[in-house]
Amino acid sequence: MKLTVVGCSGSFPSAESACSSYLLEADGFRLLLDMGNGALGELQRHCGLYDLDAIALSHLHADHCIDMCGYFVARYYRYEGGRCAPLPVWGPDGTERRLTTAYADTPTDSSMSEVFDFRTLTPGGTFETGPFTVRTALVRHPVEAYGFRITHRDTGRVLTYSGDTGPCNEIDALAAGADLFLCEASFTHGKEDIPELHLNGLQAGQCAERAKARKLLLTHVPPWTDPQANLRDAKAAFPGPVELARAGAVHEI
Repeated sequence: MKLTVVGCSGSFPSAESACSSYLLEADGFRLLLDMGNGALGELQRHCGLYDLDAIALSHLHADHCIDMCGYFVARYYRYEGGRCAPLPVWGPDGTERRLTTAYADTPTDSSMSEVFDFRTLTPGGTFETGPFTVRTALVRHPVEAYGFRITHRDTGRVLTYSGDTGPCNEIDALAAGADLFLCEASFTHGKEDIPELHLNGLQAGQCAERAKARKLLLTHVPPWTDPQANLRDAKAAFPGPVELARAGAVHEI
């Protein structure tokens, strides 16, 4: 499996990165995890506009999903070859309504479903897409939000993506033994303390240690947070390899 960081900034784009979006590829199949602010433009650096095979949205905050509105335009109004066939899109309950409201004047409009095949995530559910088996868990965030455990069926390799979450047993379980743990680290240890919202670098490291993950990749660091502080705190808690996500970086799993 190959993971490309399309965007990794938390809350809003930074000068260096779009918001959350990650391209996972294996066996010629392309699964996109989230499509936040600025991600659609950056995605085109890494694959063709119409080359995605599936999308999974962890939750419906704008920094994880809002560029789906622009992607709808690209798929709906494609000139050459005609309108795109519906692309599978997994998301929380109400994903189509949320995106339609963000894009259109009439939230009851159903045109998005002409190019997106919306499918609803469920807590503790599993779905198959391409060569991947994806296990979901409801994590701790102010809105319905999911973490993903993605297993390549032939190799058994595992990527866990936290989405946005505060500390919880659910994300520990998803990350158990993961080859790569892509984990949010929005807050700074000793600075912010808002329950059930986000992790800080220390908590991300502690989670990776409890899960015995093989490698930790810190992401969703907002522009106001010092990423080096979060990296230092994560390394203090997790003895394995730790890196900061960087837009355009590629990680082999």
